Amino acid sequence: MKNENFPSGSIAVVATPLGNMDDITRRAIETLEAAEVVAAEDTRTARRLLSSLGIADKRYISYHDFNEAKRAPELLTLLDEGARVALISDAGTPTISDPGFDLVRLARKHGHHVFPVPGPSALISFLCASGLPTDSFTFIGFLPRRETKRRESLQNLVNRGETLIFYESPHRIESTLKEAREIFGDREAALGREMTKLHEQFICGTLSDLIYGVEAMDRVRGEICWGIAGASNEAGEISPEELDEVLLEALSSGERPKVAAKEIASKYNLSAKEIYARLNELKEREG
Repeated sequence: MKNENFPSGSIAVVATPLGNMDDITRRAIETLEAAEVVAAEDTRTARRLLSSLGIADKRYISYHDFNEAKRAPELLTLLDEGARVALISDAGTPTISDPGFDLVRLARKHGHHVFPVPGPSALISFLCASGLPTDSFTFIGFLPRRETKRRESLQNLVNRGETLIFYESPHRIESTLKEAREIFGDREAALGREMTKLHEQFICGTLSDLIYGVEAMDRVRGEICWGIAGASNEAGEISPEELDEVLLEALSSGERPKVAAKEIASKYNLSAKEIYARLNELKEREG
């Protein structure tokens, strides 16, 4: 890379492979060769990456979630001194559910040039292969760890019309999917695991299909990205009055409220919990 393409005192935000090293771009390699400082989420992972590319003699600075406040000013000083800094994460594109946001904002605030070196991104890789609608989507990232907060976040998303994309840890994915099914109904969904790696796996269908697939694993491993289709037009157009008519019809048929709630929630992409509560209200009102 020519120095005019990587001026002194600037930051290159460099995307690196998710797992398959053949996904590294020529421009990423040239940028890492030209950098004097590599700000990395894990310096050991970064050293192995650059070593595999035949790149040596770099200054590595640890930059992760727990030291951003301290490291960002240190890196800003290096930028002020004219250093060329490459920002990388362990895998994929930095700042997307990975460290780097504070550094990029601070550098721009102080007039330093920041430029992207595009490449692998877990959320885009997942979305394009998931079969979920791609015309409109929102990246949510990791949901809260606490169950009450996580349920609240999911509830706030239930009527969104676009595809929703999440990251999740292996040990929480089963419970998260079950909570999502309870709140969203058995909506169309997909899950990607270990993307671009030897044991890459996609599960597509409904939330129930995803839950069944996860339960069938001896042990869930690897990075996980999952998504859920947005609320359908049918769901968005049904009025409270029309919904009550559907619920009353279900009650008159003698179907059990819990079963009816799940079926209706799935059809209209609504919360099964809320549908069940409304069914009971109508049942009490109608005697």
